[in-house]
Amino acid sequence: MLWTDINDIAVELLEAHPDVDPLAINFVDLRAWVMALPEFEDDPNHCGEKILEAIQAAWIEELD
Repeated sequence: MLWTDINDIAVELLEAHPDVDPLAINFVDLRAWVMALPEFEDDPNHCGEKILEAIQAAWIEELD
């Protein structure tokens, strides 16, 4: 997975952290959780706030 795989990352985060409210996590922790996903292979430096916001929004959508 790459940073651009927003929806795949959101699904994986939901499965890895089912009891977490995505609005309650800060971007530092969110970035670390994404990088800790087993299939994540992208450069940590290719991530910015807009990508993290998109991941958070997709994660929220997955809750519905």
